[in-house]
Amino acid sequence: MRESQTAVLERGIRLEDEFATEPFEVAWAGEARWFVQFLEPCDDATVTLTTQVSADGLAWVDHESPAVKAEASGVITVGVRDFGHWLRLVVQRSGGSTAPLTRVYLALKE
Repeated sequence: MRESQTAVLERGIRLEDEFATEPFEVAWAGEARWFVQFLEPCDDATVTLTTQVSADGLAWVDHESPAVKAEASGVITVGVRDFGHWLRLVVQRSGGSTAPLTRVYLALKE
């Protein structure tokens, strides 16, 4: 049976400009999927989601998968593979009149 884990990394953060989630150790997993939910959306804003990887959880580099751009509403999901030991997600907002309230999940599978 495959193992899985879901972590809520951000429960309700205002996306003023940019934030990075807390680092999460994922060396045991074979695949990961980010879920970014906008609890209070901002329909006139765009967000960019960038997965970052690290060997030690301290020094970060963008993962080779392309960044994802979308409207700051609903739920956005991004899959990632071949990521090494640590992951985090950088979320950037462009435009918009208000800062959306955001929740971030990381779902992992062996």
